[in-house]
Amino acid sequence: MKLKTPADEYLEKASHLSDEEAERLLARMRGKFSRRVEDKKLSRTEALALQLKFEDEELTEWRKKMAEIRANEKS
Repeated sequence: MKLKTPADEYLEKASHLSDEEAERLLARMRGKFSRRVEDKKLSRTEALALQLKFEDEELTEWRKKMAEIRANEKS
């Protein structure tokens, strides 16, 4: 299985997180990313960057669904 490499934009964001923000993000991290950190396949910063990207994608999808729901309510 090929490992995804995080985008530079997310690597930059991950590298500027405070220790507290990074710990919170690590706590929300899915098993796949955290296991790769433990197996030394990803650095902590790379895993944080992938988690940031994942959460951004989830938020975008949620916003799209909410817009559809609101549009249906108005009809």
